[in-house]
Amino acid sequence: MEKENGANPSSETERWQFGHNKAVVAAGNRSLREAIYKVIACVEETGPRPVIPIANGDPSVFPSFRTTPIAEEAIVEAVRSAEYNNYSPTNGLLSARQAVADYLSKDLPYKLSPDDVFLTAGCSQAIDIIISALSRPGANVLLPRPGFPMYEARCIYNNVEMRHFDLIPEQGWELDLEQVKKLADENTVAIVVCNPNNPCGSVLKYHHMEEIAKTARKLGVMIISDEVYDHLTFGSNPFIPMGIFGDIVPVVTLGSISKRWVVPGWRLGWIATTDPKGILRKTKVVDSIRSILDITTDPATFIQGALPQIIEKTKDDFFNNITHILRDAAELCYNKIKDIKCITCPHKPEGSMFVMVKLNLSCLVDINDDVDFCSKLAKEESVIVCPGSALEMKNWLRITFAVEQTSLVVGLERLKLFCERHEKN
Repeated sequence: MEKENGANPSSETERWQFGHNKAVVAAGNRSLREAIYKVIACVEETGPRPVIPIANGDPSVFPSFRTTPIAEEAIVEAVRSAEYNNYSPTNGLLSARQAVADYLSKDLPYKLSPDDVFLTAGCSQAIDIIISALSRPGANVLLPRPGFPMYEARCIYNNVEMRHFDLIPEQGWELDLEQVKKLADENTVAIVVCNPNNPCGSVLKYHHMEEIAKTARKLGVMIISDEVYDHLTFGSNPFIPMGIFGDIVPVVTLGSISKRWVVPGWRLGWIATTDPKGILRKTKVVDSIRSILDITTDPATFIQGALPQIIEKTKDDFFNNITHILRDAAELCYNKIKDIKCITCPHKPEGSMFVMVKLNLSCLVDINDDVDFCSKLAKEESVIVCPGSALEMKNWLRITFAVEQTSLVVGLERLKLFCERHEKN
């Protein structure tokens, strides 16, 4: 047909009045999934060995990390009850919000009410909502480096300026608060803190958290506290919620059942205003959160319906077992990494499911940077590791130890062999 009527395909295309959304593309380019998928694409499809995934934090696929039967039974019961086939209120079912409020209140010096809790489709949507709620012309948010890229993606999408402050590896990945003070200005609206930390595996101490709160108050900004890995700690520092300091500075706490219950696919998270002085209500941040919830999707109603039983009936034995597995895996990972010459680990992991390690490119040949390292490792050894560049840390790597221990051992041995093969003589 084109030859018969002489049509020019390119000129016809130019007449269309739609095209791609540049903001979406730019945000997607900061996606952690995108970075890991690119590494996975380097694996030889005909390779003789199984792929060892030590890049992302979803251990639910491994038998050792199966969730508690109590959670599974709660879901079945909620579905079979036929009480949760309807739409839920935009902020979530009252019974589910009460369960989250009670759960969080156990670690706080004050009691939260259901009105302080907003349910979301996982913690990722919680990030989306709080960044959207704070967006306004000229606003900027202070983000940690390294950090979880979802915050960057949502800032880009909402046209919010992001300013990065460093986490200091030699000090247990504590925040560089002097840098925070220099970065903040009259347009800064929030500082993001992730504890226990993804990607560093660190757990903040009480004194440092208090200093963070005092710094935020002095700057007049709120704290977004990402606590999706709450209580997944196995070192000398216990988990302390940032909401403890809610009387110093308003805190928005983000969390979910994804990590502690090992069910990321269930997509149930929350935003909690741990703000006993009510500053977030006075400044209408809560109104903004409510308005966004009115125009976005809700977590599945039957998951919400099961939540009270999941939270109230899960036994400590389940949590203790998961923590024990992570502690042993973190110890193994740390010790194995010490035997790899071109990689150094500045801080032994104490929480979450990850550790950050630094590449020494000077002792390697034919490796240009962390992305090149991960790509060639995938191709030669079928081991998937996350490049640090995806986390604003070039020439670093993020390794997850939340896999079956046999797979972790094999993956780290292959990693060592790869480094030895590329080591300078």
